Amino acid sequence: MLRNPALKTVHAATQRFVTSQVRNYSRRALTTLAAFPDLRMETMVQTTTKHGMDVIHDPLLSKGTAFSLSERERLGIRGLVPPRTQEMDKQLQRIIRNLRECRTPLEKFIFMTALQDRNETLYYRLLIDNLEELSQIIYTPTVGEACQRFHSIYRRSRGMYFSTLDRGQMAAMVHNWPHDQVDVIVVTDGSRVLGLGDLGANGMQIPIGKLSLYVAGGGIRPTSILPVVLDVGTNNEALLDDPLYLGMGHRRLEGDEYYSFVDEWVHAIQNRYPNALIQFEDFKYPHAYNLLHKYQDKVCCFNDDIQSTSAVALAGVLAALKARGKTLDNLNEERIICVGAGSAGVGVCEGIIDCMVEQGKVKSREEAYSRIWMLDQHGLIGNSMLGGADGSAPAPIGLGDRANLDERQLCYLKKDMKDRMTLEEVVKAIKPTVMLGLSGAPGVFTEGAIRAMADGVEKPVVFPLSNPTHQSECTAEQAFKWTDGRAIFASGSPFKDVEYKGKTCKVNQINNAMSFPGLGLGVTVSRASRVTGKMFMETAITIANMATEEQLKSGVLFPGVGQLREVSKEVAAKVCEVAYEQGLARAQLPPGSNLKTVIEESMWNPSYVSLIRLADH
Repeated sequence: MLRNPALKTVHAATQRFVTSQVRNYSRRALTTLAAFPDLRMETMVQTTTKHGMDVIHDPLLSKGTAFSLSERERLGIRGLVPPRTQEMDKQLQRIIRNLRECRTPLEKFIFMTALQDRNETLYYRLLIDNLEELSQIIYTPTVGEACQRFHSIYRRSRGMYFSTLDRGQMAAMVHNWPHDQVDVIVVTDGSRVLGLGDLGANGMQIPIGKLSLYVAGGGIRPTSILPVVLDVGTNNEALLDDPLYLGMGHRRLEGDEYYSFVDEWVHAIQNRYPNALIQFEDFKYPHAYNLLHKYQDKVCCFNDDIQSTSAVALAGVLAALKARGKTLDNLNEERIICVGAGSAGVGVCEGIIDCMVEQGKVKSREEAYSRIWMLDQHGLIGNSMLGGADGSAPAPIGLGDRANLDERQLCYLKKDMKDRMTLEEVVKAIKPTVMLGLSGAPGVFTEGAIRAMADGVEKPVVFPLSNPTHQSECTAEQAFKWTDGRAIFASGSPFKDVEYKGKTCKVNQINNAMSFPGLGLGVTVSRASRVTGKMFMETAITIANMATEEQLKSGVLFPGVGQLREVSKEVAAKVCEVAYEQGLARAQLPPGSNLKTVIEESMWNPSYVSLIRLADH
């Protein structure tokens, strides 16, 4: 305590001067960034009006044991943390040691969630340094189990929930979020979580996990993200009967009532965060397509399951062309089977069709459709007038189960082949070069089908893309065994490389994380007003061209998740270029600036900075 009045006056004046200098620094920084508002340059200090335990309990401010003595004094936390200052390297040692003692992936998930809830800087440093391993914990495949058990393992709120109780109040509610700038929002209604179906409000773990990858992989600031659940109810009887379920206990809204609910939310978000990128995640078919169609030309948004999955799957197909000694513009020569006719399956195929048309090697979009054979849960989408594959009497299209096909699915109908042919029958009939699985049906890639495929081509491209792992259409080991080690393999969830007849068969992962963090970074840096198909196509081509010739020969199609930040920089640069070419970018690049340098400097990097307390006026 300062007893001398003169010293007190000097001390108070010094505090006022420091405070004014910090505020002036912040204003100058904002002015500098006004011409290019997305630049996320690191600063030397972080300011807060919080004090004492409020600092320690704020995960965006807390440093745990790393507060310096001067910070402890000015923030009022001296004596509230252990006396010995330990920097991040020591903290990471402690965290990793404790993480290794967790016995199951779910225990590791809970451990990582607890770390994120108390110290986000340390959480993201750990995640970035161990991205290959920990992405499988904070996201697929572990996040599937975490969603199923969300109501049982719930610890602390994160994100926002807009429920049927909130109709008419969303425009006001959105101002409850404590941050005035949000760059990326991931929103789900929990209706089709991974391959697990309707999980209602339990789907919140998906936006949280996706946004963790935006931060770790794309360098988006943790203060600029918002996970959201639109709780319109659930049709999951087990959850409705569970007294611990945290979501609304009624069946799902449908029809106009559902779309009106979503529309109110979109308008509320646009009112407060007009520049935010909205990612629609895990919406069931046809809501996924209907919402994308309604908003994609009005709002900066995209659907991850349709468009990101499509981009990364297309990248895999293109890279597989190169791995077989072909070029990217040989895409129109492929014979592709897609098992799965939902939003993900149709979305992936539409991306492939778009690329064929863009390359100019097909005369029409209809010709491009002729290169893809699509199967749903009944079998091939074929001509029912030719009779069923089981010899049943023909039935006109539009009757029975086929009445549910929409115009997007009908584009893939094969008029010259019987309806509902099995996968193995289709394989034997067309001799495919590529087989895609987006069905959520484990084991649907049968031994007979894969072996028949391998009989027809030297290097069959086998992509079982359903998540999580136990929903995969086949395993890596099965694919390599049934193709005698000749398959080019990529899956939606991670599998280990396979040893087969003395050879290491490489496993690739078609992971949306290779796409959306870079896309989000590019949109944020350019302040693009819309997300376009061209952005996704360029994303796919960029990823497809990242593997070296040596890697392609060994079966590696593109970099792993461990190199996600490097991939994101390249993707972001392409997205920015497209945004400027299409006149969608609202940010102005400083004269003479290098786009990739601007992107790299825009990426948030988790490190501790000095904390300065400002007087709370």
